[in-house]
Amino acid sequence: MANFNFDQAEGLRRMLAGAQPRIVTFLSAAPQDDKGAMLVNLGASLARAGNDVLIVDACASAHGVASRLGVDGGDSLLNVARQECALNQVIHAVPQGFSVASMTRGAVRGGPDETRRLAKAFDVLAKQTGMVLVDGEFDGEAFPVPIMASSEIVVQVSNSATSIKAAYSMIKRLNQELGRRPFGILVTGASEDEARLVYDNMAQAASRYLAVNLVSMGSVPADEYLQRAARLGRAVVDAFPLAGASVAFRQLAGRFALGGDHQLRA
Repeated sequence: MANFNFDQAEGLRRMLAGAQPRIVTFLSAAPQDDKGAMLVNLGASLARAGNDVLIVDACASAHGVASRLGVDGGDSLLNVARQECALNQVIHAVPQGFSVASMTRGAVRGGPDETRRLAKAFDVLAKQTGMVLVDGEFDGEAFPVPIMASSEIVVQVSNSATSIKAAYSMIKRLNQELGRRPFGILVTGASEDEARLVYDNMAQAASRYLAVNLVSMGSVPADEYLQRAARLGRAVVDAFPLAGASVAFRQLAGRFALGGDHQLRA
């Protein structure tokens, strides 16, 4: 049986600390709306704790966090790479306390040179921010910018069999593409006990069949106040600070903000 508490404490120290800029790429095997809600509330919780937070929407689809927050119009980092606009024109402050920028807004990159310019624009943007959360997708091939592959990678999963199977399949593809390296697991829509079981089972399978180490990032329970806050256009930690999800997000933000000497890298 994997040691959930040890992995969580040790792994988080390795995974969530290191030199600036902090870049964490989030992938999801949970329903699309769940990842958007998680990123908005995590970003808001980190911002309320005094962190300078930027969420970069790197989704090719129209279901990323920029669309969720209504800032998916206008220019993206790809336009900056093409010298069609300035960097500050793609950064949007939102009422939840953090900023949002889009990577490509679904546009097709022109080739290796444009990819390099996009990567440079992303690097400059990241260095201006304390913490960068990337709303990412992985189709089995390359990420839009190489630093997403070498950043900390967290896979969101729910406690449904379908989600767990999809998350394991994603980790297997990531392992094939990026080579053996640790990945974070964040369980949402589940109690702490349910999350522990999901993590333990996935960690055992990944270790046995892929020789991959998974790091527990904790969990966020199912909570009707998440949907209530979303309908109000607010973060749950702001609208309903005593809700179970709010407590979980504050704890999660505290762990993400930990300092230390190590970071999970490829």
